Amino acid sequence: FKSLTPGAIGVKGSLEEILGYAKTAGFQGLDVNIQEITSLVNEKGADHVKDMFSDANMQIGAWGLPVNWRGENDEFMESLSKLSEYAAAGAAVGATRVAQWVPAASDELNFRDNFQWHVDRFKPIAEVLAEHGCRLGLEFIGPRTMRVDKPYGFIHSMDGMLALGYAVETGNMGLLLDCWHWYTGLGTVSDLMGLTNDDIVHVHVNDAPDGVDISEHIDNQRALPSETGVIDLVGFLKALSEVGYDGPVSPEPFSQEVRAMPAEEAVRTTYEALNQGWTAAGLGEEV
Repeated sequence: FKSLTPGAIGVKGSLEEILGYAKTAGFQGLDVNIQEITSLVNEKGADHVKDMFSDANMQIGAWGLPVNWRGENDEFMESLSKLSEYAAAGAAVGATRVAQWVPAASDELNFRDNFQWHVDRFKPIAEVLAEHGCRLGLEFIGPRTMRVDKPYGFIHSMDGMLALGYAVETGNMGLLLDCWHWYTGLGTVSDLMGLTNDDIVHVHVNDAPDGVDISEHIDNQRALPSETGVIDLVGFLKALSEVGYDGPVSPEPFSQEVRAMPAEEAVRTTYEALNQGWTAAGLGEEV
C-alpha cells in the first residue's frame, strides 16, 4: 500500500494533521514516529490511536529504529532499555514494521570484524522486537560514492544484507528495500524475484537524476518516483507484487523542490509521482 513518510519530504505536524494530509492526497498509509505513538498510547490508550487511523481509513506503515545502535556500549544499552516500551506501544496499535539503514563502509573495522559487530548489536535489538511481534528491516546502501573513500567496505547489496539478517538468528529480520539502492547497487529484477514477502519489511521508492553515471550518484541527490525514468520503478513494483509483498511502499525523494512546498502541496505532489509508477505497473489500488 502507498504510505507517506512525512520526514522524507520535510513535512511536519501532529499525527492528526499529517493523517489529514496523507488521506486527502490519496495515500493509504502513514509511516509513524514511534515516540509520538508511544506518548499517545500512554496518554490516551491504544484504541484512541487505532481509531485515528481507522477514521481516516489509513494503515500504519513503518517506524524508524529509536536505538543508538552505533554509539558506545553504555549509550547503546541505555537506548536499548527503552525499546521494549516503544515496541509494546507499536504492537498495541499494529505498528510492527521497524526499519534502519546500515553504512556501507567503515573507518575502523574490516569486513569480517564489522559483520560480527553488527550481528552483536542487532541481535539484542531484534530479540526485544521479537518479544512484541515486531520485525526489523535493514537497508543496504548502494552508491559507490558512499564507500570509495573509506578504508574498509561493508555490505552494499541486497543479498549481503539478507545474510546479515540471517546471521542474527532471531527470525524477525528482513530488508528495508529501496529502489535507489537497488539501482545504484546494480540490482536486477531477477534479484527481486528471489525474495519472499517475509524477506521484505519496508520499501522506499524514488528516482535518480538524469545524465549521471551509475558509479557517480550521490546518495542525497535523488528525484521523485517516475520523475526521470532512470530507475525502472515499474519493473521494481511489478516484482514486489509478483513475490507477494503486502506492506508499505513509501516515497523518499530527498527533493529540495518538494521540501520547499507547503505541506499539503508537497504530500500531493509526492503522491502523484508515486501513483504514476503504481498505475504504470498495473497495480490498481493495492500491491
